[in-house]
Amino acid sequence: QVQLVESGGGLVQAGGSLRLSCAASGRTFSSYAMGWFRQAPGKEREFVASISWNGGRMYYADSVKGRFTISRDNAKNTAYLQMDNLKPEDTAGYYCAADTSLVLLRSAPTYWGQGTQVTVSS
Repeated sequence: QVQLVESGGGLVQAGGSLRLSCAASGRTFSSYAMGWFRQAPGKEREFVASISWNGGRMYYADSVKGRFTISRDNAKNTAYLQMDNLKPEDTAGYYCAADTSLVLLRSAPTYWGQGTQVTVSS
């Protein structure tokens, strides 16, 4: 069992930056793939980024590639999403997720956080 709590969302102007954090507790954090998803009002959930258990593999949605960076610090039981050059279309609720593999994480993660709101003004 894993519990995830996101933080770091807020309101920023276009071109600004935010760093989201996902603090994990429970069973063996370091063995799980981690990822971030987002969902804007009236839209479906969208994959943003994922990272393997040891940080060796990272994947990004085309819409955020080159602007967002996913990372993790297993010693702190925390995953991060550094978001640079934010755009208004990045506005959404951001959710961290965990599962035992990257494939499972991408398709239907087992564990979810409560979400944190990111709003980007023009």
